[in-house]
Amino acid sequence: MIELTIPEIYWDDAEAVRLLSEYFTRRRSRGDLYYSGAHFERLGGGGDAQQVANRFDSNDVVAITTLSVSLAPHGALDLLSDPQGHWTRLLSQIPAGARLEDPASDALIAQGGPAWELWERLADNTKYPNKPDGSGPVIAGKLLARKRPHLIPVYDIRVKQAFQRPAIDDSFWAALAAALRANGGAFRDQLVRLRDKAGIGEDIGILRVCDVIVWMSQGEKDQ
Repeated sequence: MIELTIPEIYWDDAEAVRLLSEYFTRRRSRGDLYYSGAHFERLGGGGDAQQVANRFDSNDVVAITTLSVSLAPHGALDLLSDPQGHWTRLLSQIPAGARLEDPASDALIAQGGPAWELWERLADNTKYPNKPDGSGPVIAGKLLARKRPHLIPVYDIRVKQAFQRPAIDDSFWAALAAALRANGGAFRDQLVRLRDKAGIGEDIGILRVCDVIVWMSQGEKDQ
């Protein structure tokens, strides 16, 4: 496993807090939130809400569009109808409250674990040629982050570059888990502190706090 390099932005609490506040509270002239991604985890009560935790619903399909990705129409229908039953089966094996910083979650994200298999079934066209149309590694990660926000981080090109990850990277989840646990959980505690200082709400998980700071630090765009 390649050790995670923590981006320099986390060394500056004031700037990190500013970026979080900007992302989650800035509004457009018409009064709605400027960054559509601020709705990602909260839309419809959240993807991990009890009534939808173990299935994909239309709010999940819309939620990923707030992060500038979308499924093809047939792919969205596959996700919602679950024709083979894989989505419900695998989500049911991943506790909604599972947290990446908890060592008890290691089996969930390890190769062969339910989160790993779910990601593969959504992303790996070679292994699963009947995966949902339009789905790929980034969309798969964002769908999992929507359903299990405390266990699976959003992972896209900005995150990859900021954390200096290799071209082929199958250990980011484990590397981030190790970083959150290192030094008595110092990085995890910092993310909690930054969230609290920004006043964005405790319902925003630390993995999303981490993602937003990284994303915003690389250029504040409309998402």
